Amino acid sequence: MLKTETPSTQHTDLDLYPVEDLVDALLDDQALAVHAVKAASASISAAVAAMAPRIAAGGRLIYVGAGTSGRLGILDSAELFPTFSWPHERAVALLAGGLGAMFEAVEGAEDDLSRGAADLRLLYPAYNDVILLVAASGTTPYVLGAMQSARTVGSLTVGIANNAGTPLLAGCDVGVCLDTGAEIISGSTRLKAGTAQKIVLNTLSSALMVRLHKVYGNLMVDLQATNAKLTERTIRLTMHATGVDAAAARAALEQCQYQVKVAIIMLLKQQTADQAQSLLDQTNGNVRAALSA
Repeated sequence: MLKTETPSTQHTDLDLYPVEDLVDALLDDQALAVHAVKAASASISAAVAAMAPRIAAGGRLIYVGAGTSGRLGILDSAELFPTFSWPHERAVALLAGGLGAMFEAVEGAEDDLSRGAADLRLLYPAYNDVILLVAASGTTPYVLGAMQSARTVGSLTVGIANNAGTPLLAGCDVGVCLDTGAEIISGSTRLKAGTAQKIVLNTLSSALMVRLHKVYGNLMVDLQATNAKLTERTIRLTMHATGVDAAAARAALEQCQYQVKVAIIMLLKQQTADQAQSLLDQTNGNVRAALSA
């Protein structure tokens, strides 16, 4: 039996616990997700190293999953545009049962291997695309079908599963095994298995964006100022990076449509918005390289 499906031998009287003990037990079990991810750090690093050149060459991130795993892929893909100005069309997510399954489970959709293959083919995957295949069991047919389809065209496949020795991990170019073990509520992989998956997806996409120069130091300098909160954030980030006051930061940002990278170059190199953008274009968006030019 898969570890994630094996009934836990701990907390067998969970339903009898006082609420304080119940909450503590659930939280303690969730903390094990972090340990499982740390144990997989070498394979996570290998995945980032393999992903970066393909995405830099124009590839897409394509997330594939069913149930909780698929919903976590959609969440990670959706957050890349506001956080890093990553184009929507280069972060695509497939969920067994379609996008409607985001809100209401579509029973049986995950069991359709041919549907997984067909859904991925409809995206016309190419060599530089990176396919992030997520399944707690490591045996989900929908995800395995997508994996097989991706392999036929040479796309990079990264498998993320919570059980070792499973077909998903064995069949992908890079396998990330998150050995979270039995769930405190037996079989409910929306708990620590899902938590570990979310940490890995966040880590993979964030590390990738750092490698693609979407971060300067540890500052999120390629965000989209799409609301009042984010507009104020662009001002604070520009102030922090350049040492100017709020008025100077806002004035520079107003001249470049609130692009923090451009504002930083403008202020530190005393350039116009067009000159700063040209420098960034020449250095592939690398703020450090643009400042040294």
